[in-house]
Amino acid sequence: MTPKNPGHRKGPLAATAAGVLLLLTLAGCAGGPASTPDSGPAPATSASSTAAPSTPAAPFTPPPAAPAAAPAAQQLPPVLGASAPVTLAIPSIGVRTDLLHLGLEENGSLKVPEDTGKGTPGSWYDGSPTPGQRGPSVILGHVNALGGNKGVFADLRKLTPGAEINVSRADGSTAVFAVDRGALYPKNEFPTVEVYGNTDGAEIRLITCDGYDPATGLFDDNYVIYATLKA
Repeated sequence: MTPKNPGHRKGPLAATAAGVLLLLTLAGCAGGPASTPDSGPAPATSASSTAAPSTPAAPFTPPPAAPAAAPAAQQLPPVLGASAPVTLAIPSIGVRTDLLHLGLEENGSLKVPEDTGKGTPGSWYDGSPTPGQRGPSVILGHVNALGGNKGVFADLRKLTPGAEINVSRADGSTAVFAVDRGALYPKNEFPTVEVYGNTDGAEIRLITCDGYDPATGLFDDNYVIYATLKA
C-alpha cells in the first residue's frame, strides 16, 4: 500500500522565488495490504498582496531620520545545484531503490508508480526541488505491495535521528541527508505547509501510508520522515 497519495500521496508543494507556496491536500491512500493508492486533488497556488494605505497630507513634515543600518544578510546553509535524483539508499533499513520521476495527472492528482505485484520503486515528485537543492525534496513510496509483499518504504518507522539517507544524482554527486525525525499524521489533518513549506536549507521528505485499518481495508494515516542535508 502506499501513502496518502504519496507513498503514494498527494502532490506536494514547491515554493517559488517570490515565496508563493503550492499547497496541496492529500487524498486517501488506497486500502489494504494488496491495493494501490489513489491520487488526490491538484495542488492549488495561492498568493496574497496588500495595498499600501494612503497617507493623509500633514501640515508639517519632520526632517528625515538617519537611515537605519541595514540588517546583516542571513547566512543560509550551503546547498547543491539542481540535478535529478537517480537512486535512493537507506543503509540502516536495507533500502536501495531506483527513483521514478513523476508529476501530476491531467486532473491535477499526483502520478503514482503502478504496482505489478512485485512492489514498485520510490518516486521523486518532479514539482519539488531536486535532492540537495534548497527546499524540501519529496520522495514517495508504497508501504506494501500486491501479493502481501513489503513496499519500498515499509520500514520507515524504524528510522531514528541521525540515520543517513543517500540520494545519487544525475551529475554523479550524492546528496547525504541525516534524519531529523519521523511524524505520523491522520490524512484528514495532514499539515501541508509543515511538510511542503519553504526551508532555509536542503531537506528531504520521505512519505508513505500508515495506520492500516483491517475493518475498512484502508490506510488512515501518512508517515513522514524529515531529513536535512549533511554533505
